[in-house]
Amino acid sequence: MMMKYEMTDLGLLHHFLGMGVVQTRSNIFIHQRKYASSLLNTFGLNECKTVTTPVAATEKLTKDDGSGATSEKQYRSIVGSLLYLTATKPDIMYASSLLARFMHCPTNKNYGTAKRVLRYIKGTLEYGLEYVKGKNAVLIGFCDSDWGGSIEDSKSTSGYAFSFGSGVFSWASVKQNCVALSTAELEYISALEATAQTIWLRFVLEDFGELQTEATPLQCDNTSAIAITKNSVFHQKTKHIDRRYHFIKDALQEGIIDLVYCPTNEQLAEIFIKPLADRFNYLRSMLGVKSAQDLKGSVDL
Repeated sequence: MMMKYEMTDLGLLHHFLGMGVVQTRSNIFIHQRKYASSLLNTFGLNECKTVTTPVAATEKLTKDDGSGATSEKQYRSIVGSLLYLTATKPDIMYASSLLARFMHCPTNKNYGTAKRVLRYIKGTLEYGLEYVKGKNAVLIGFCDSDWGGSIEDSKSTSGYAFSFGSGVFSWASVKQNCVALSTAELEYISALEATAQTIWLRFVLEDFGELQTEATPLQCDNTSAIAITKNSVFHQKTKHIDRRYHFIKDALQEGIIDLVYCPTNEQLAEIFIKPLADRFNYLRSMLGVKSAQDLKGSVDL
């Protein structure tokens, strides 16, 4: 590029928009330690006690929980900061998305949950995303959903994650637009949302010279949803599902995706749809989120 454009080689990238980048011959480690530390300082939680998960496994948030209103400005500031922190910490994606639903008139309980996420961050300051060199560069997706996770409107939460060799690089946790009448329907809708992301990612990778010649495997832990997708006939059981959701069938027939079964205990996207207890640490490591101290030779942040 220096032969074509007037530019200066400043060496390896170390910092970019609040993110730290550590590059070695075997991996790349991306973190936001400095930014996370500044959040704790801003909100007065430098000396707080840490917790092992961002959200308690039994936590359920509502707009009117009887705990009283809290400062919207302070709450929005915390949630906005947490959403930016998800750039390198997918393990707080579900918690941040859940809190973002209560930006208008947040309660003291909502605020307490937001502070709990900061306490989790306090204990995981050294954590970031690791990408290992030499892995097979194949796009792989995971999708999952939590049936009726929202107490107020019974809508479900969809989550998906995509890896490309090692570590996830694209993920989301979003509330579905409609109320699903069955687990098969909600998993089918979740797979559709992941399919739309798959199509976009394949275009992006092609622009980067990483053309995906084979169908992208999309891991789903619901056999009924897979059966509906692969059945080309619209029968009575799927009549109630909005027709716009059925474009996933076209993607399957055109060889863009391949919806395959994934055992529930290996479903990475589960971390994006509901609070977890025992499985949280396992799924976090499967996402590629690791501590700098766990890397080979460890890195100095």
